Amino acid sequence: MAEEEEATQNKGFKLFGILDVQRTPCARDAILHGAGGSLAAGLLHFLATSRVKRSFDVGLAGFMLTTLGSWFYCRMNNAKLRAQQRLIQDGMKKKLVYEGTVLDPTSKPKTEAPSSPS
Repeated sequence: MAEEEEATQNKGFKLFGILDVQRTPCARDAILHGAGGSLAAGLLHFLATSRVKRSFDVGLAGFMLTTLGSWFYCRMNNAKLRAQQRLIQDGMKKKLVYEGTVLDPTSKPKTEAPSSPS
């Protein structure tokens, strides 16, 4: 019984049998943006020209372009965010390693007062 529930939980929604929308980052948002772009492009073209088949084609092209554009934009932002996180984590590790040593970049070197000759 528990195995069946676990199997249904792990089974995500697959688009075209290949893209697991639930586990792939940015997939859900890209598909939703594509649907909106498709609807907008097809409807606007139909209202402008009243040609059904051509409006469907424009809607399909709008879906593809909007989905791919949203997908790449989201993936680029995620890659940039991961690079920033990696940079911050490396900085934190170096801070822990060098803390309290002469190489600590946050500690200011003590300036010695000129000694007077006695």
